[in-house]
Amino acid sequence: MGSGKSTVGRIVADALGCPFMDLDQIIEKKAGKSIPEIFEADGETGFRKMEKATLEQTVKKYAESMVILALGGGTVTVPGAVKLLQEKALCIYLQADIETLQKRLEGHTAGRPLAGSGMAERLAAREELYAAAAHVTIDTSGLTPEEVADEIIIDCL
Repeated sequence: MGSGKSTVGRIVADALGCPFMDLDQIIEKKAGKSIPEIFEADGETGFRKMEKATLEQTVKKYAESMVILALGGGTVTVPGAVKLLQEKALCIYLQADIETLQKRLEGHTAGRPLAGSGMAERLAAREELYAAAAHVTIDTSGLTPEEVADEIIIDCL
């Protein structure tokens, strides 16, 4: 949360003339309810099951296409997700320190069930998974979304 996945993803997709997709939005559409509603009804475990199935379906569906897909911050915790991303995608980790992430999220935590307290601990616990999934890591701290997008387009694609 707050790394710029959706914002940067849209910029890159627009520049490349390809579709942008957000895994959370795909899940919401399939479930017919919002992420907070899914968490409330099914808990994090239920959400992660939906997330895994949706990730697998989306990667398979777009295997032969150029598409930019923004993942939720916890997607890497889903069993098999890291391997899937390593083998079937170009995965770019938009890294930022906790202070930058918290600053970016100020006033924007509505609809984010895992925002707020415990964020630093979750980031620390997931850092190894993010690094394992990523083919490329870009430190976004101090960069604008446009600068991050330029770095992706110039250095990664």
